[in-house]
Amino acid sequence: MKAMSKKHGRRRPKNKNVNTQNKTMEQNTDNLESEVKAEENEQNVENAAAADTEKTDTDSQTDSEAKAETEKVAENAEAPQEDWQGKYNELNDKYLRLMAEFDNYRKRTLKEKMDLTKYAEEDVLKGILKVVDDMERAITNMENAPDMNAVKEGVELIYKKFKSFLEARGLKEVEALHQDLDTDRHEAVAKFAAPSEDLKGKIIDVVEKGYYLHDKIIRYAKVVIGE
Repeated sequence: MKAMSKKHGRRRPKNKNVNTQNKTMEQNTDNLESEVKAEENEQNVENAAAADTEKTDTDSQTDSEAKAETEKVAENAEAPQEDWQGKYNELNDKYLRLMAEFDNYRKRTLKEKMDLTKYAEEDVLKGILKVVDDMERAITNMENAPDMNAVKEGVELIYKKFKSFLEARGLKEVEALHQDLDTDRHEAVAKFAAPSEDLKGKIIDVVEKGYYLHDKIIRYAKVVIGE
């Protein structure tokens, strides 16, 4: 028993040292964790302060840019007012001048059109007047002419001259005699017995001549059809 007591008495100091070491390690661990947490808190505080500083700088820069832009817009809004007014006056003056010129052009064109319509026949009538002069001279000579053949020849010359004048103006006679009936050019007004077999169904007489003006029919030929 005494031996066992001695043995147990020797081990007690050893357990006490182990406990002391454990407590020391726990304290060191707690101190280390406290230091880490303190460092983390300090770092978080520094990060938050840096973020606040950056945000403040950004906000200040944004406010400065916005203020500068506002001032620039205000300056530009005030400066062009005079330019816009000047441009408006210039464009308005050009517009009024253009409207006046167009009105004058419209009136001049309308007058020219009315004159053209009114005097369109002037050139034709000038040509016809020459034929009228020849006809008057022929009538005068008929009264005192000893030779009627000469008068007849004179009238034929006047007729040919007048016909040439009309043809020069685009007037052309529609062919009808001994032609087949064409309703685009001819107008049948009567039917008579054909003088020969080959004229049956064809035009045997022309009551009134038809005429083209260039390529347009201005008067249909009135004809008699053989049957």
